Amino acid sequence: MSLMASTKARTSMPTNPNSGGGSGAQARAAFKTALNHVYKWYAAGFLAFVLALAVLEQMGLSRQWIGLIFLLATIGLYAGIGIMCRTTDAAEYYVAGRRVPAVYNGMATGADWMSAASFIGLAGTLYLTGYSGLAFIMGWTGGYCLVAFFLAPYLRKFGQFTIPDFLGERYGGNVPRLMGVMAAIFCSFTYVVAQIYGVGIITARLTGVAFELGIFLGLGGILLCSFLGGMRAVTWTQVAQYLVIIVAYLLPVVWLSVKQTGVPVPQAIYGYQLQKVTARETELSLDPKEQEVQKIFKERAAELAAKLRDPHAALVADRVRATKVLAELKSTDAPLGLIYAADRALSNLPKTTDAALNGWMLEKAEADAKSRPLNGMPPHAQQFAGDPAGDPKAREEFDVSRRNFLALVFCLMVGTAALPHILIRYYTVPSVKEARQSVAWSLLFIVLLYITAPALAVLVKYEVFTLVVGTPFDQLPDWITAWNKVDPSLLSVVDVNHDGLLQLNEMSIGGDIIMLAAPAIGGLPYVVSGLVAAGGLAAALSTADGLLLTIASSLSHDVYYKMIDPNASTARRVTLSKVLLLVVALGAAYVASHKPADILFLVSAAFSFAAAAFFPALSLGIFWKRATGIAASLGMVAGLGTTLYYMMLTQPWMRRLFNVTRPIELWWGIQPISAGVFGVPVGFAVIIVVSLLTKRPSPAVQDLVEYVRYPSLRTSEKR
Repeated sequence: MSLMASTKARTSMPTNPNSGGGSGAQARAAFKTALNHVYKWYAAGFLAFVLALAVLEQMGLSRQWIGLIFLLATIGLYAGIGIMCRTTDAAEYYVAGRRVPAVYNGMATGADWMSAASFIGLAGTLYLTGYSGLAFIMGWTGGYCLVAFFLAPYLRKFGQFTIPDFLGERYGGNVPRLMGVMAAIFCSFTYVVAQIYGVGIITARLTGVAFELGIFLGLGGILLCSFLGGMRAVTWTQVAQYLVIIVAYLLPVVWLSVKQTGVPVPQAIYGYQLQKVTARETELSLDPKEQEVQKIFKERAAELAAKLRDPHAALVADRVRATKVLAELKSTDAPLGLIYAADRALSNLPKTTDAALNGWMLEKAEADAKSRPLNGMPPHAQQFAGDPAGDPKAREEFDVSRRNFLALVFCLMVGTAALPHILIRYYTVPSVKEARQSVAWSLLFIVLLYITAPALAVLVKYEVFTLVVGTPFDQLPDWITAWNKVDPSLLSVVDVNHDGLLQLNEMSIGGDIIMLAAPAIGGLPYVVSGLVAAGGLAAALSTADGLLLTIASSLSHDVYYKMIDPNASTARRVTLSKVLLLVVALGAAYVASHKPADILFLVSAAFSFAAAAFFPALSLGIFWKRATGIAASLGMVAGLGTTLYYMMLTQPWMRRLFNVTRPIELWWGIQPISAGVFGVPVGFAVIIVVSLLTKRPSPAVQDLVEYVRYPSLRTSEKR
């Protein structure tokens, strides 16, 4: 069976290596050679496409048309691959026929991994948090080491289609399988909402349409990539998307490096520019104008604190005051502009006390941050907050900051090793050996981006601190106005002290636009901004494809086929998976359109959920043959439940969702983003204790575990 519908043209995808004559090794080598030709032509065509748009921009093609062409061309390309890779074969749909070469699986995994959070949010997180943001790089990269050494090869030996499938095979019975399905849906749905949220932001930036409409435009590309061809289509689409992602990410960073230092290797000049940023941070901290703005925000925070003590009375007083102002303006025949502004201020007041309470809490948090130096950001090179040699308060702050850093690294590392949509990629390679090689390639392709993100954060911060701060408001760069139109919550500037100059604390910038705005910040042509947006779109689409396929496969394969109708035909199973994929995609788009939380929290929450639900059950299932099915099921429930419970108590959005009103009490000062640090040990403890209290697994299951870990005990590695 061919990978693509057509094999006539040189650029068509090669055929199944198992379908021709000759040895399996020779067929796989020929298959890989054919793939190399396909993607060389693809890379050359993509670069020619970008250069052609650059020429057209110089000839007068509008930005709107450039954005629209990028959107339609890239989504059309991915959709074309999806359509040509359509299949109803179960092995092709679920695991791409188990014949993806290691290097290409590494690229597909890299694209699957380069989510909207990595592409869009990572540099922004480093920009806003400095050193502490390195926890994301350390955790995500370390997670692949766990995958390489502890999970991927052994899961490949089991040979199932999905992670719940492994749980059902290893632990026996439908209960572990069902718990795995529920956990996979829960963490994958949380993750895919973040990706579709990112799609909405990028599509809105590319085309100028509303955020909500942008979500559903991008959703069409997601569905066309994965709906018809399943894992086969997703795999070859993700390889194409990785090439777009890495070129789009590196180009503006290299340009900023050349612009600032003349060196085209941003990773090499990272420390040099960081020294300049540190010196500028000291100047801004001592600037009288900055201190003036900080004082204004401190007074505003005090006013909001007073309102929060009695929000009902404060809301009534605000309404009385706004009504009085409007009446006085009307009675004195004031200019219509003033009357309209007063009327708008009255209508914009919160409608209920709860709405006022939530709004004022957010405003106070922002005012508190802006009342501190550097717009509330820590010095970029400072390792942790506080001072280990300072007073008791400073020492406690240092300990809590370091504790949160390590907790986040742990959650991201263990969560990476347990994400179902990543682990399933290692079912698609031909052998256990290539599963290990695939992880190594994945790390290489991911590190190309991860070693660049810290440099990008510093280079952008240098631009903002030295060239934007202190600029008159009527001379601000065009990119500030453009992004303010896309979403004022992502970027806004207000002349708080009315001096006509922009101070750092008068600028509110969201981390989600640092990467997308980098070309404009560096003064590059708009076609590069379109390329970066296309790269961000590819990152969000590639991860969303994998996540949606994971959810749909869990429901159709593990629930319907394995538990409800074992006699279901292949065509029926695949068709059901496609229908479920469509339903889940629409549901995720609906949730994302309401902007439930920022991308970073949604992604980090998914990692904590995956870590707590899957890592104990997977690792003990592989390395401890005494682990039992009921223990694994209870462990998954206990770990995931503990993580979710802590987030419900401490995370602002989830507190509002579940109507939690009691004061926030952090356990050992751990932030909700790292809730998995409590769920993982609970999961391990429950599985170990319950396993010791229940009957041993059957001899067949114990032999299976021994075989997977020590294949030499059997005469053949094939099952």
